[in-house]
Amino acid sequence: MARITLFIFLLLPFLLKAQKEQLSGKIINKSGGPIEGASIVSDQGYSAFSESDGSFSIDFRVADSVILRFSHVGFKKVDKLVYKVDFSSAITMIMEEQQRVLDEVEIEDELSKEREQVSVTEIDAYSAQNYTSAFGEFNSILGSLPGVFINNELSSQYSVRGGNFDENLVYVNGIPVYRPFLIRAGQQEGLSFINPDLVEKVEFSAGGWQPKYGDKLSSVLSVEYKKPKEFRGSGTIGLLGGSAHLEGTANDRLSYIIGFRRKSARYLLNTLETDGEYLPTFTDLQSSINYRLSNRTELGALFNFSRNSYLVTPESRVTDFGTLQQSLRLFVSFVGQEILEYDTFQGGTRLTHQFSDKLKTNFIISALTTREREFQDTEGAYRLCDVNVVPGTPSFDQCIVDRGVGSFFDSGRNILEAQAYSISSNSSLLIDDSNEIQFGATYSYEDIEDQLNEFSFLDSAGFVLLNPDENIESDLSLSSSRVEGFVQHTFRPSSSFTATYGVRFNWWNVNNELLVSPRLQLFYSPVGNDRIAFKGAVGLYQQPPFYRELRDRQGVINWDVEAQKSVHAIAGLDYYFQAWGRDFKLTTEAYYKYLWDVNAYDIDDVRIRYFANNLATAFARGIDIRLNGQFIPGTESWFSLGILDTQEDIAEDSRGNVRRPSDQTINLGINFEDHFANDPSFRVNLALLFGSGLPFSPPRNDELRNSFNGETYRRVDLAFSKIWSLTKRSKIFNTVSARLEILNLLGASNTISYLWIQDVSSNFFAVPNSLSARFLNLKLRIDF
Repeated sequence: MARITLFIFLLLPFLLKAQKEQLSGKIINKSGGPIEGASIVSDQGYSAFSESDGSFSIDFRVADSVILRFSHVGFKKVDKLVYKVDFSSAITMIMEEQQRVLDEVEIEDELSKEREQVSVTEIDAYSAQNYTSAFGEFNSILGSLPGVFINNELSSQYSVRGGNFDENLVYVNGIPVYRPFLIRAGQQEGLSFINPDLVEKVEFSAGGWQPKYGDKLSSVLSVEYKKPKEFRGSGTIGLLGGSAHLEGTANDRLSYIIGFRRKSARYLLNTLETDGEYLPTFTDLQSSINYRLSNRTELGALFNFSRNSYLVTPESRVTDFGTLQQSLRLFVSFVGQEILEYDTFQGGTRLTHQFSDKLKTNFIISALTTREREFQDTEGAYRLCDVNVVPGTPSFDQCIVDRGVGSFFDSGRNILEAQAYSISSNSSLLIDDSNEIQFGATYSYEDIEDQLNEFSFLDSAGFVLLNPDENIESDLSLSSSRVEGFVQHTFRPSSSFTATYGVRFNWWNVNNELLVSPRLQLFYSPVGNDRIAFKGAVGLYQQPPFYRELRDRQGVINWDVEAQKSVHAIAGLDYYFQAWGRDFKLTTEAYYKYLWDVNAYDIDDVRIRYFANNLATAFARGIDIRLNGQFIPGTESWFSLGILDTQEDIAEDSRGNVRRPSDQTINLGINFEDHFANDPSFRVNLALLFGSGLPFSPPRNDELRNSFNGETYRRVDLAFSKIWSLTKRSKIFNTVSARLEILNLLGASNTISYLWIQDVSSNFFAVPNSLSARFLNLKLRIDF
């Protein structure tokens, strides 16, 4: 039977080939010149590329008709329906150059503008939707970019060039986005704000961004949602949750897109070391609506409601750690439970008006309200022992010596209610073909009520008390206002040189600190050689404190905390080239960031505890390299490498420079897509992340802070998918796809934090808290 199955499998490609037909043609521009390297994809999943003379040929299965999509960088995408009667004739396709036209005024090609920006990576919406990760999170794809590390597949948080999670700006349709504030561990998180099904365009800046973006220290993620032109939708269901979305138009003026997601992490959380009953439910509902009031005016609205509910009743845990020569085992038995609830509503409206052919203005109003509750009472009894590592002995792999026994207790009653409102306006004035001025201002108001009450102790049962009892109580009530604004000038005397410079200001009424941040970007491409682009940026980036930066590790509020300040200096080179007849791009950037008035912090899982002072200086330096392109025809893949060194010097500790909590020396990310040569509807997606170890230290021990190096982070996620076209069988459904994902293919036991245990001899042991194990996930998706 096995031989017959193998024979059929080997014969199948030949059977499929016998049922194929071939269509040929030529692709030209408006002037009649050939277009080389254009992508041709059929609705059956087959693909091809045009040759140097513009000619192409593409296979497809026997059908009454076929839809071909023609695309090329710098040209508008074109769909063409070809009927069976025309299959034997060569077709000619004319493609138009990509341009944006507003009220008969031609605005410079967006592609060239994006090319001029420093440290900006464009992420294809298709790649973001199909990136292989545990929960299909949009933010997961950021970890494959240079300078960005994500060492927790259960979390959507990311660190950029030595910064922390709070130093990243996120905008959707120009509206600022917040994340839940009280989250302490990745498994407690819901879904990141951005819904991949709704995304149209993504830009990510790892530093040196223009004045028009806000006041943070590390990065900017700017996302634009779709403005649909026809009715479409999709539905996805899998072992780890599901999603659905609808998009369409009600008339010539109104367009809408709605997305629903549900994350079910229960099965994946059962692979963690701590056994127990996990009952997490995370839901998210979003909508983006656009209404064209006139040819010059458009009104858009964005709404999001998310509910995260996390209940866990831990029961037991067994952890093996140590070395081959000294193997240790920790047993823990639990009682109690954790109940966590996070309800968040975010929304905003954007009114866009074209006052004239040269002046365009956006008016934006946004609001956030969040209600978060954390209630925890867990008690555990532990036993630490040596394990026999000598094979063949009667007690092999069993405990032979007890090193310590004891108990611990954790209790928490944390309540947060917060509201944030903002109103802003930004404008773009095109003076002439060489000069553009952008300017804007924002007023925001925040009202935060935060009660923190945590108590914990660890007792070695009569031997040695590891730490004194810890009791943190804090009651923060904060109402504050912020005023910020910017002005910038883009000078473009020719297509080979661009300079963007400007200044940003920010004022917060709590500390009455006025911040002024000048910034400069330069772009140069040698005349006659547009394959090479030199880029540079220098600027001042300052981050006013939010409420969490005001509270120190003991819960004491310091109202005098000032903004953290930094200077970014970046030099980069973009090189565009062709290989195998396809386009590729190599990006290399070197950067240096000097920081002062730094508010030092510690990280435990995804929870940040600030020192609540400005007593440190720091630096971050490194090199980021990225190669992307169509390694396989019709796909987009990339390889990224980041090398980082970041250290800080706290004035009071007399230790000099020490590693920052986010000092990940090596970061490697790969996103690779492939398909069967004879049938692109069979696809393979590979996501690989590698990061060197982060520093760590015993809790509340500043003398050894960040003195030890943690384990490397290694993760490979692999997905196999098959797409079936239904356009010939159904008037409603377009495609159905099945996707099998092997998460954590290598079965790596990655560490996110450490539990510190002390034995009877006063020796300390760092017991690793590991992330999820290997897991098989199955997804089914239908598009209509």
